[in-house]
Amino acid sequence: MKSLFSTFFIVLNIFALGQGISPADYVNPLMGTQSKPSLSNGNTYPAIGLPWGMNLWTPQTGKMGDGWAYTYDADKIKGFKQTHQPSPWMNDYGAFAIMPGVGKLKFKEEERASWFSHKAENAKPYSYSVYLADINVTTELTPTERAAFFKFDFPKTDSAYVVIDALNKGSYIKILPKERKILGYTTKYSRGKYNNFKNYFVIQFDKDFDLTTTWKDSVFVKNQLEITSDHAGAIVGFKLKNKESVYARTASSFISFEQAELNLKREIAGRNFEQVKADAKNIWNKTLGRIEVKGGTDQQMRTFYSSLYRTLFFPQKLYEIDAENKVKHWSPYNGKILDGKMFAGTGFWDTFRALYPFLNLVYPSINVEMQEGLANTFKEGGFLPEWSSPGYSDIMIGNNSASVVADAYIKGLRGYDVETLWRAVKHGANNEGPIDAVGRRGVDYYNTLGYVPYDVKINENAARTLEYAYDDFAIYQLGKALGKPASEIDIYKKRADNYKNVFDPETGLMRGKNKDGKFQSPFNPFKWGDAFTEGNSWHYTWSVFQDIDGLSKLMGGKKKFEAKLDEVFSLPPVFDDSYYGSVIHEIREMQIMNMGQYAHGNQPIQHMIYLYNYAGAPYKTQYWTRQVLDKLYFATPDGYCGDEDNGQTSAWYVFSALGFYPVTPATDQYVLGAPLFKEAVIHLENGKKIEIKAPANNAENLYVKSLNVNLRSYSKNWLSHKELMNGAVLEFQMDSKPNKERGSQEKDFPYSMSKE
Repeated sequence: MKSLFSTFFIVLNIFALGQGISPADYVNPLMGTQSKPSLSNGNTYPAIGLPWGMNLWTPQTGKMGDGWAYTYDADKIKGFKQTHQPSPWMNDYGAFAIMPGVGKLKFKEEERASWFSHKAENAKPYSYSVYLADINVTTELTPTERAAFFKFDFPKTDSAYVVIDALNKGSYIKILPKERKILGYTTKYSRGKYNNFKNYFVIQFDKDFDLTTTWKDSVFVKNQLEITSDHAGAIVGFKLKNKESVYARTASSFISFEQAELNLKREIAGRNFEQVKADAKNIWNKTLGRIEVKGGTDQQMRTFYSSLYRTLFFPQKLYEIDAENKVKHWSPYNGKILDGKMFAGTGFWDTFRALYPFLNLVYPSINVEMQEGLANTFKEGGFLPEWSSPGYSDIMIGNNSASVVADAYIKGLRGYDVETLWRAVKHGANNEGPIDAVGRRGVDYYNTLGYVPYDVKINENAARTLEYAYDDFAIYQLGKALGKPASEIDIYKKRADNYKNVFDPETGLMRGKNKDGKFQSPFNPFKWGDAFTEGNSWHYTWSVFQDIDGLSKLMGGKKKFEAKLDEVFSLPPVFDDSYYGSVIHEIREMQIMNMGQYAHGNQPIQHMIYLYNYAGAPYKTQYWTRQVLDKLYFATPDGYCGDEDNGQTSAWYVFSALGFYPVTPATDQYVLGAPLFKEAVIHLENGKKIEIKAPANNAENLYVKSLNVNLRSYSKNWLSHKELMNGAVLEFQMDSKPNKERGSQEKDFPYSMSKE
């Protein structure tokens, strides 16, 4: 492993020298931050941390407790927050904030807020700095996995101070002046119900305290250095004879104060600020450097690495290493401190599609850890999560944990308790959970009728049917890979055909069906929600990942299927929002993109562009992927066309820019598009590499004229994961005109279940 990492550093150094800029410095953490509840351009915040680290840090411009933590249009910063927030809709858990001040003591967030400008702000994955104009202080922070290092550049003053805000809903603070230290914890979270939840933190300063005071709620507390309250906080002050820096090291733990201290000692002790910053930058360059791209514009390079950066955070590590070097975690599922790994902060409805397949290709070792964490989740909570933040969260639909588990094993990941996960996916497929979003709501109807009915007061029923059918396919595939007997797995193969039960031959679209077997009426295919989830029938009709050929046959064959795909783009962006009672942001994002009914800003339709490969028209995939890559993604504050969603929307970009996409997780195949760059290299963890060459690639030459794989002519519309993992050279000959013959034969089409 050491030699492999050395190879990465050599490659990285060559790359940096050749380009004059390192991968981490191409990243704009502000991409997607110009967002609001009514219109998402990403709904991101500048996430300052390490890949999959337990903690992230962000400047806070919104109110403490508001999911829109940082918005690009804001004028003031109210603090620097440790965050675990996967999205503004999920909000945060275990957060606390730090904010410097000068002069009169101000601890309330509106009073302590300072004006700032993006002109005096520098955001990188490995550090963030900003000039706080009202107090004449530049603040900089740099992260480790469970700790962070702060640097406050104060002016000469006898009234410099730092506010620590442990937030409301139950918090504790204690000042230890002799040790230059503050201890605290927060019990605040946004979703679920947890036992024994505390985020313990320690903050160690490098200077003696000249002033110490605590506060609770909205008042100062005199002569009391320890406070437990709904909303507790502290202020420590310094007399500075010169313009100088005050440093603070901070770490946290979900286990104990002692573990927080240990995390701080392990991850920062013995290193100064610049060393920690340099190490963080090296880690980012090594991680981002797994993929090299060349031959694009500067904007494309920045967009690529900014998108790649967003794929590397969620789910976050929720485990820690104790004094005996044992892996431990606080369990969101039973409140106990237990052995083993745990992760939190992602929704499988979004991420099963591309994010997890991307990890399986480029970063499989971290997903091995995540699979171990999922096995522990089942042992501790009785179900796999579908959304974890940090535990079971009652939002979204589907049973897509089955896909996440199956794809990992089928793609070759090993070294975890897959038998426990096998029991877990079967249990989730055949039971309703303790909340609607765990297990399968409506499972008795689904298993009996073959669909979830429209008229039994189960929302988004047609979408549930489609997702359950695909998830059954994933379970069947996993069972086959594990060598399970037909008597155990054939039921899942049979249920994988249930998508046919909600296909309406009259409209050629998916449609809700009543318990009596009749389709729901009236039917408006442009109606969002209702039988579908954050989309309409034009979006969800394509959610037959496992059997696109079967869907094509239902529509009347390849030509009619292709025409139906075309119609998505030719239809006007009309909508019916009556189910929601107002225009939700996902609807607005589709409406303003000028791509018809194609709603790339949300997940259900993101794979649809690749389905032309199943109709013998891959050149249309090549055309439309380039339109999306060029028009809907930029390394700018408004750079996404909807919610980024835990790396999923970014993973679509990264895969598509490389030239292929995992339409059907839990199979060995990626469906081909066309690369965006002239050159790309994926450095695999096994020491081999995938080289992608398209020397004639440019804005006009977006079509694939021919493809050679390992020096042999290749006509198929898909690539094998297994073969790619052996190392491969893909040579694309690009052209400005489509080659309508290449990939047009059925023998070249990607996998479909009904053709097995």
